[in-house]
Amino acid sequence: MRLALGVEYDGGGFSGWQRLSAAGLQLPDGSLQTALEIALSKVADARVDTVCAGRTDAGVHGQCQVVHFDTDAVRDARSWVLGATANLPSTMAVRWCVPVAEDFNARFSARARRYRYRILNRGTRPGLERQYLGWERQSLDADAMHAAAQALLGERDFSAFRSVQCQATHARRNLQDIHVRRDGGMVQVEVQANAFLHHMVRNIVGSLLVVGRGERPPEWIGELLDKRDRTIAGPTAPASGLLFIGPRYPREWGLPQEVCGDE
Repeated sequence: MRLALGVEYDGGGFSGWQRLSAAGLQLPDGSLQTALEIALSKVADARVDTVCAGRTDAGVHGQCQVVHFDTDAVRDARSWVLGATANLPSTMAVRWCVPVAEDFNARFSARARRYRYRILNRGTRPGLERQYLGWERQSLDADAMHAAAQALLGERDFSAFRSVQCQATHARRNLQDIHVRRDGGMVQVEVQANAFLHHMVRNIVGSLLVVGRGERPPEWIGELLDKRDRTIAGPTAPASGLLFIGPRYPREWGLPQEVCGDE
């Protein structure tokens, strides 16, 4: 049987999603994947290996990461949800469990991924929620940031916004939507693409901050895209402000509404 789970987590205390332990081992290694697999294995009373929709980096949070796994253990959905959550660290929880077709794949069946980056824009650093925010003391022009970001839409080469550690075979991605909005003292960047490169969202945000502070015009973002040179783009924004909202799947997979619908 193949099952899909929705998982939420505070990534602050983890090394990232991807399992770090050697093949065949499921000892705690600081990764979210290993923590989840240990919890699921206790419920199944057998080893469980998972595949996720999108690997997140150290310090990045997840609102609804989707994973799938195969098991011969007979448990109802409630037992998987409650049993796994009971065996997870307090900063992780399983939100739902759904049986899926054998050809469903959490990674390859997804048609898009969505992220949100939140920036507290005020003169003093945050005291509350500091682990979930970026911070910028200089006043930001969110409208200029939004206008600049529109140059990134479409299928593009995002070499200017990939980390040097990125292992993707190519830098072309289809960025489907990006919005920058201000809500009082908070500036929020939301972005959706078919897939993302390593540090891509944080590097985009770092360059948009340069525009927001008035150090570069909005046209600069398009110039960076064309030049494909990471060394001339803005710095990488801190991981703390980044939230993986979740993937998007076609409706026919029968997953909960928050991850299903139009691409």
